[in-house]
Amino acid sequence: MNRSPFCLGLLLVLAWFPVFSPAQVFLPAISARSVSGQFVVMAAPQVSFLANQPFVLTNKDLVRLDPALLAVSAERIKKLIWQQLGIDDERRWTGQVTLVLRAARSLDENVTIASGRFNGAWNYRVDLPDIIARDRFTRAITGVVLLELANRNAGDRSAEVPNWLVEGLTQQWLALNSDVILSSSTGANGPAGPRFITMQPGLDGLTGVRRVLKEHSTLTFEQLSWPTEPQLSGDDGGVYRASAQLFVNQLVQLRNGPAGLREMLRDLPRFYNWQMAFRAAFRSTFGGPVEIEKWWAIQTVNFAAADAGPMWTAATSRNKLDEILAVAVEMRIESNSLPAHAEISLQSVIRNYEPERRTSLLQVRARDLELAELRMSPPFARLTADYIQAINDFLGQGPMRKPLTLGKHPVLGRKATAAETLKRLDALDTRRRALELSLEPSAMAETPFLTGSKSNL
Repeated sequence: MNRSPFCLGLLLVLAWFPVFSPAQVFLPAISARSVSGQFVVMAAPQVSFLANQPFVLTNKDLVRLDPALLAVSAERIKKLIWQQLGIDDERRWTGQVTLVLRAARSLDENVTIASGRFNGAWNYRVDLPDIIARDRFTRAITGVVLLELANRNAGDRSAEVPNWLVEGLTQQWLALNSDVILSSSTGANGPAGPRFITMQPGLDGLTGVRRVLKEHSTLTFEQLSWPTEPQLSGDDGGVYRASAQLFVNQLVQLRNGPAGLREMLRDLPRFYNWQMAFRAAFRSTFGGPVEIEKWWAIQTVNFAAADAGPMWTAATSRNKLDEILAVAVEMRIESNSLPAHAEISLQSVIRNYEPERRTSLLQVRARDLELAELRMSPPFARLTADYIQAINDFLGQGPMRKPLTLGKHPVLGRKATAAETLKRLDALDTRRRALELSLEPSAMAETPFLTGSKSNL
């Protein structure tokens, strides 16, 4: 028997997978089934030893997959994809998807998808670790849902779904939707019920795209069509993912955009490559490859011109940064005196606040800094990005670090300690003051956002 799985962690190519027989592959007992019956979850009896690690419990970029919750999340993702493509959610599915959970031994394990034709229908198997990065999980479900749509009319040859469509739809719904993925929350006293993995939408669904493409050139249609492994794995700084999201976003806004994508998916099995199916589906919009590139070039120029807002001056950037970094509090000099309003620094919050309140406040500050960064003047934008990184490293919510491995067991990347973070914030404050002094006095002479004195404790 030939079986050709692929690794979503390194490469996402939804193409031909030879037939596999369930009788030839050991599967644990069915643990859960989705409401439509399309997703069947099978799980090993053991749970990963990583489940109770603090880094896993607190990092919103990690998902702890529970069989019942996995079935619900898969259905939710499918519904969002169908809505994006304008598909009737009452239409009967044809291919069953078996989701097989295994105990994770590290935080960087492979995800594999295999497909096979049985009794005239294509069916799918997705092998997942029970602890996985959120984006890898969603990319896997998005990929198999699109493949099932494309293979509904397939014969003996499976469809080839373009990577840009998988990546673009994945990033698009992640940016626009929240409370989609259910993650099991486990603590010292055992299971604590489901935990929602939520996203904080920014100014619009393309906020993250703006941030990436502000520093990098948008990829051409040719580059989107033939991505490299570093691009698919995100090691290019997220340029491929941002470009794919923008491409899909602009495509679905065409009058025949969703209908064209549905037609392309339906006709994929008829063609040996997806490019031919794409051109046939959008023949009334694009006469040929040259017209596609022209249209895409115009879209990228218009997108770059239509930023989230006008760039702030240096003075406004300075005052806005000061405003976000200052935490308003009420203080009483004596027990029976009226409260006085004051402002404290992030360092004081880290030193003095209890963990739950501290985390909530720092998360809000990180979000506000991310939104402000888009309009900061260049010197303050770089400084703002460093403040965001320092806060996220302390919260354990920055880009996931690849685990080190000693022997057979991984060593988890740790969060920055309070002492390390305080040192970084002090250094950033010093840089901020030096930046203000280095700028021309005329550039810093505008009326500030805030008036009054500040107390940085």
